[in-house]
Amino acid sequence: MMDLHLLALATVSVLVAMLASMLATGFMVDYARRRGMLDHPGQRRSHTMPTPRGGGLGLTMGAALGMAPVLVFTQPALLTVVFLAALFLVALIGWMDDHRDLPAWPRLAIHLVAALLFCVPLILMTGWLLWWLAPLVLAAAWSINLHNFMDGSDGMLGVQLVFVGLLSAGLCTLQGWPDLAMLNLGLSAAATGFLAFNLPPARIFMGDVGSGSAGLLVFMLAALWCREDIAALWPILIVHAVFMTDAGMTLAARMLRGKRWYTAHREHLYQWLVRSGFSHGRTGWLYLIYNLAIVAPLAWLAAREPSIGLWLCVAAYALTMIVWWSARRFCLRRVARRASRAPA
Repeated sequence: MMDLHLLALATVSVLVAMLASMLATGFMVDYARRRGMLDHPGQRRSHTMPTPRGGGLGLTMGAALGMAPVLVFTQPALLTVVFLAALFLVALIGWMDDHRDLPAWPRLAIHLVAALLFCVPLILMTGWLLWWLAPLVLAAAWSINLHNFMDGSDGMLGVQLVFVGLLSAGLCTLQGWPDLAMLNLGLSAAATGFLAFNLPPARIFMGDVGSGSAGLLVFMLAALWCREDIAALWPILIVHAVFMTDAGMTLAARMLRGKRWYTAHREHLYQWLVRSGFSHGRTGWLYLIYNLAIVAPLAWLAAREPSIGLWLCVAAYALTMIVWWSARRFCLRRVARRASRAPA
């Protein structure tokens, strides 16, 4: 159990993260409108009205301010510095991209630099073999871009971050790592503050500054968890099964069909659900219900029984892939029926 000092630190972290996120996001609503930072409706987007973007700056600031005291008091100084520095780099390039669209390669380059900045000290301080560097850097870049892909429906990414933060905090507490639990609570609290402006109908979108930062935060928190016990990899992967499957299966399907997989589109399952007639709110609820009913119990079991963690992870992804495939077929049929009934 947490002692009183850790409990006080956790309370301060959560309150600072939530309030800073909420205040900064509220400021961004007016700022984005004044600067013309608007996402307009289009064929590759799921919304129907011009909406400000860049609100994820609030989430990023809230997470950084809330996590910083916990990092200072519980993590080595070097890890604290590179954690916050990497987050700053990804947030900065995302902020610039939200103001004016940047080419993909400069953004990817900064993502890789940020990943290296965090991963090299992590590997050296943890005692992992150096060959882990390439997989870790690629995993960081994938997480950053995955969360960007999945930020296309009101409240979708914010609710996922709340779920991931709370579940991860619970699992870390279960395994006796209150410091990691507090960091994950900071992520959840920052996402909660942002959701005050992003739940359907969204008053502001997260933008690249938020989705990229969220992806990096998710990766870095997972890496710190694995630093304590590499067997934590299995519950971590299960926690992210829904987003990993939707983004990964959609990317693979587009590549197999010879499409330009690196361009914007509306072919993720959550986007097909919206296109087939589900509201943004109902779509978010479907993802959350699956997370609570399937993902959370399997992740908890994997954390409790590390010896079967790999098999539980395989089962979680196999089931989620089957559900993804079935739900996508359902949506495609529903979209086709709606199109056939539309007036000529």
